[in-house]
Amino acid sequence: MDVFTARLQLGDLRREDAPTLFAYRSEPAVARWQGWRPTSSADAARFIETQQGLAVDTVGSWWQRAIRLRESGELIGDLGLHFVDEATVEIGISLAPAHQRQGYASEALEVMLDFVFGGLHKHRVVASIDPRNLACARLLEGLGMRREGIFRESVRSGDGWADDLEFAMLEREWLAAPEGEDG
Repeated sequence: MDVFTARLQLGDLRREDAPTLFAYRSEPAVARWQGWRPTSSADAARFIETQQGLAVDTVGSWWQRAIRLRESGELIGDLGLHFVDEATVEIGISLAPAHQRQGYASEALEVMLDFVFGGLHKHRVVASIDPRNLACARLLEGLGMRREGIFRESVRSGDGWADDLEFAMLEREWLAAPEGEDG
């Protein structure tokens, strides 16, 4: 399933994406905020292989989508949907540093929120971030998600522990947002 926006195409990760996926996911500016960091192109290829044929809306799974520039097809990031249970989806997004701060993350997340709420009719979307990731916090708030709580030292991070800031939005909130504002 491919989804198009004005500037992006969201679709399957391909085997040939492994070196690019590894390259941007291993960049320190990206990796510091990620729960999964590939250790090599081969590790990225194994991850892509796990995604092949995975059905959307499989409870317990992460369904990862490639974020590509619509014009060139260049892989610039990835967006994951974690089907927590029948009613809840967790979202996560990574962009290559060269493509950050250009509105691509917001554009990709908006179309996926439309899909999750309008297409799959899920009740709730959540996001979990390191509270030091201020750019991501602004992104989620800009989409209309609200801060629900902070869990102190609840996530393993390198050799230590990190806090976890939770955001959420309900289906009725997304569907009620004026067009062009939060959805």
